[in-house]
Amino acid sequence: MKNFEELFETALKFHGHRCPAMPMGLKAGLAAMKVLGVERAQDKELSVIAETGNDHAAGCFLDGIMTATGCTYGKSNIEKRYYNKMAFTLIDNKTGRSVRVSLKPDFFEKALASPFVQQRKAGVPPQDIDPEIANPLIEKAIGLKDEMFLDIGEVKKVDVKKRKGLFAARRCARCGELTFVNKLRLTEDGNQVCIPCSGYDG
Repeated sequence: MKNFEELFETALKFHGHRCPAMPMGLKAGLAAMKVLGVERAQDKELSVIAETGNDHAAGCFLDGIMTATGCTYGKSNIEKRYYNKMAFTLIDNKTGRSVRVSLKPDFFEKALASPFVQQRKAGVPPQDIDPEIANPLIEKAIGLKDEMFLDIGEVKKVDVKKRKGLFAARRCARCGELTFVNKLRLTEDGNQVCIPCSGYDG
């Protein structure tokens, strides 16, 4: 994906609807990568610590970040802290260099007053919002220069935990489903069972 247009189309298909917050996240992810001088993660070269929550705009923002950086829940190189902030930290796992990026408060306050967000607050699903409302805001988001809407912190060093992939699995003695061995639990009668069959949460 060598240009923004291709990446945006991929993000749009992944995200599922047109909205202003997703391209903001996409651009924020790209800005963080530029600061660290890194390429999109193919495996676990990068990690994201997201400070977003479960609310609408935060989720859209995060989908853009994931598309830009290649950090996904499937690859286990993204962590969500539920601070309900439009912010994240990108970490280069090879060097331990990291940068925190957030939306500028003034910019975010104005964005929350936009006609798109007012429609969302009224209960209109994002895909049903009139394109005459959504499209100008999306185009504006795409055209924003980083310094207009992002606070980009200083590059800092962090400790990076190296994790090896786990490939050993056994069948649960109760349900029979194959479970990776680090999440099997030993019962009183000596059987190894998965967490749902064990009756414990973790």
